[in-house]
Amino acid sequence: MDFAPSDEQRAIQETFRVFAERELRPAAAELDRNPRFPRELFLRAGELGLFGMRYPEPEGSGADVVSYVLAMEQMARGCLAVAAACAMQSLMGTVFVQRFAPPDVRERLLPGALRGEIVGAICMTEPDAGSDLMAMTTRAVERNGRHHLSGAKTWVTSAHDAAMFTVLARTGEKSLSVFLVEAGATGLSIGKDIDKCGVRASLTSEVCFDDTPATCLLGEKDAGGAYLKEVLAEIRVMTAALALGVAGAAFDEALTYSGERRQFGRPIRDFQAVQAHLAEMAVDLEAARRITYWAACRSDQGLRNENESAMAELFASEAALRVCDRAARVLASYGYASEYPVERYLRDVRFTLIGGGTSEILRGAIARGLWT
Repeated sequence: MDFAPSDEQRAIQETFRVFAERELRPAAAELDRNPRFPRELFLRAGELGLFGMRYPEPEGSGADVVSYVLAMEQMARGCLAVAAACAMQSLMGTVFVQRFAPPDVRERLLPGALRGEIVGAICMTEPDAGSDLMAMTTRAVERNGRHHLSGAKTWVTSAHDAAMFTVLARTGEKSLSVFLVEAGATGLSIGKDIDKCGVRASLTSEVCFDDTPATCLLGEKDAGGAYLKEVLAEIRVMTAALALGVAGAAFDEALTYSGERRQFGRPIRDFQAVQAHLAEMAVDLEAARRITYWAACRSDQGLRNENESAMAELFASEAALRVCDRAARVLASYGYASEYPVERYLRDVRFTLIGGGTSEILRGAIARGLWT
């Protein structure tokens, strides 16, 4: 598929390319060494309109999926950790509030969230219920017209800094519902942080609810599973875009290094073994970019996209892992040294193998889609 972005899409891509190059890339190594919520960069992303891209006017800009993918790819080229935190805010942390919150709650929370001033988090994964959502044990019980939540969540992004939590909880034997809980609610506590090998500035923590009153039910009761499925395709295309970004950064680093590093009197890019690595990286990147943009275009055309988005994430994330690994091989010993960013890319890229569904889950989803 030939893909030619429109002038507006190119302008969005360039805006976030400049942001990534001038502000994200210079901060990435220090954020990796000293992980913290990147508030200043988060607010800058809000100023640039990232958090409202996928929401209609007047709250957002009503940008299409392709524009969003182009923006997220550039963000990830600069710093995947910041991009991951921003991705959660721009979709999962706010989407159900934008769609379903009562008008007074929307007006109080959503404008600040789209500016990056209010941080939103989604509480979905549990210690014993990751890919298997129906194994979820967090429950919501209605008393006196209000739902109270009890249970524990893990892998919650930006929990310590969040002012609002979108929580999936069981409301029946085979049904889930979506609730909004605000920081400071009774029984809400933030547990231990999870020390990760990569995307370290995208902080993840445990969150516990002990008879915690929800601000409101988001949408219809027992419809949480269906709501999640509605946004899953976009989550997976977004994850593919993140993979593209970090892989592109790794490729650029290897290409530059191969021209500067000299051995036996000539640049190492003159050697066939290095050329083979660079060629394979270029092929993986081009193929991943095309399948990701193809899936994004299908979303914008309103076509059924469950299988295509799963294919995009699966291929792009696995290709990105190969690209980062080959980049480390081109740099040889320096690919293992923190002096160069490639070792960070190699750690960070593994995030894209998990977010939006593991490769194993994606393969199963794709296979089932072949006969349904």
